[in-house]
Amino acid sequence: MFEEYSIDKMPGHWLLARMGKRVLRPGGRELTLKMLDELDIGMKDTVVEFAPGMGSTAKLVMEKKPGRYFGVDQNEEAIEHLSGLCSNNGYKFIKADITDSGLRDNFATVVLGEAVLTMQTDERKERIIKEAHRILERGGRYSIHEICLEPDNLGEQAKDRIRKELSGEIRVNARPLTAEEWKRMFAKAGFRVEIILMRPMHLLEPSRLVRDEGIAGVGRIIYNALTTRGAMKRVSGMRKVFNKYEKYMRAINIIGIKE
Repeated sequence: MFEEYSIDKMPGHWLLARMGKRVLRPGGRELTLKMLDELDIGMKDTVVEFAPGMGSTAKLVMEKKPGRYFGVDQNEEAIEHLSGLCSNNGYKFIKADITDSGLRDNFATVVLGEAVLTMQTDERKERIIKEAHRILERGGRYSIHEICLEPDNLGEQAKDRIRKELSGEIRVNARPLTAEEWKRMFAKAGFRVEIILMRPMHLLEPSRLVRDEGIAGVGRIIYNALTTRGAMKRVSGMRKVFNKYEKYMRAINIIGIKE
């Protein structure tokens, strides 16, 4: 799935995956695990994951042994890769746009998505959240793990500057919202926000890398970045912009209940 882009133009999350990074979530493995604990997934649940990517969270969800699991992704190569993770007939990956999954109304008890909405326009964010609402049964839980801007009263010029520089480095349109803006989107779609968790956005900080990837994993990433032409420059550029705006960016997990 990486071959269609040069290193210079490749989306940042794909570049990191190509370098061997397995955890690509803004709050790292720690926030993903906390999110899954709060969702309390079990055999009674039908779980739908939007854009499971490389499958790191899919594996963790499957370890919870939900009754059914469906991963929805529009990338055919990703679906082929992910399908190799399935060891249960009730666990499937389907090729579809996450604004129009093809799943029936009131189908799921849990919908989750990580590092998905931040990279969408506000209009598409709303469409994705509405799709989560549509396929959830009443009382179902919808959880996101995204980038959050703070404080809530951050000026529009500052937001635009951060979004512009972030988008330029990761080569993907990035429009993170403040916590209050994320909450308003949930409320507009018909969700009651019950849980908000925040963590530092330290995706490329050494201590987070070790916790997420292990020493051997970090070594693999560094080796690949050093031996792939142009990769280290890209990774350094991303880390630089993350550090520049560290006090304005956080990782956020929101869990909403369909009313």
